Amino acid sequence: MPWVLVGAVLILGFALAGTVVADRIDRRVPVLAAARAINAGQIIGDADVTVVRVAAEARVATVPASHVSSVKGRAAAVPLAAGSLLAPGQIGEPAWPPAGQAVIAVAVKAGHAPSSLVRGARVSVLVVSANAGAAPAGAVGQVVQAAGVVVSIETAVDQSGLTVVTLLLAEPDATRVASAAGDVSLVQLGGGG
Repeated sequence: MPWVLVGAVLILGFALAGTVVADRIDRRVPVLAAARAINAGQIIGDADVTVVRVAAEARVATVPASHVSSVKGRAAAVPLAAGSLLAPGQIGEPAWPPAGQAVIAVAVKAGHAPSSLVRGARVSVLVVSANAGAAPAGAVGQVVQAAGVVVSIETAVDQSGLTVVTLLLAEPDATRVASAAGDVSLVQLGGGG
C-alpha cells in the first residue's frame, strides 16, 4: 500500500512539473482575430473580435489582446475574413475598395455562374443584352465584358433563384457593367484571387 501512495504522489508531482515547464516554454501570445466576417467600413464591436494565442515572429504584424479597447468602436479599413488575425493597418479609415477600383453587386441567374465560385475567385463578367443574338456579328454594345474578383456571394432567400455576387472591378469596368442591361454570366478564371 505505501508503494501505491508513493507512485501516485510521484505521478502527480511529475504532471505538475510538466505543466509548469510547458507553460514556461510556451511562446504563444494572446492576439486579436476576427470572430466573424467584417466588411470594410464596418464598426468593430464586441462580437466581432476574439482572442487567440499564436506563436509568430516579431515581423508579423498582430494586435495584442491587451489593445482590444483601441480596436472596438473603430472601423475596419479592409474586409476581414472570419478567423483572420488583426493587424494594425486593417483598423482605421476605410481603404476599401483600393484606389481605381469599385465594388458592385450583380444578380446572376441559376446556371450563369460556376457552382464552385468562391470569394477571391477571378472572373470574367459578361453582360449579354436580350437582343444580342439578333444583332449582326461584330455589333458594338451588345455584350459588355470585364475582369473582376469575387468579394462575396449571397443566394436570394426568395423564389427568384438569383444569386447576388459582389465584385471588385476597375472603376470604368464597374460603371460599364452596372449600366448594361441584360443577363449577367460569370466565367471563373484560373489562378488565385
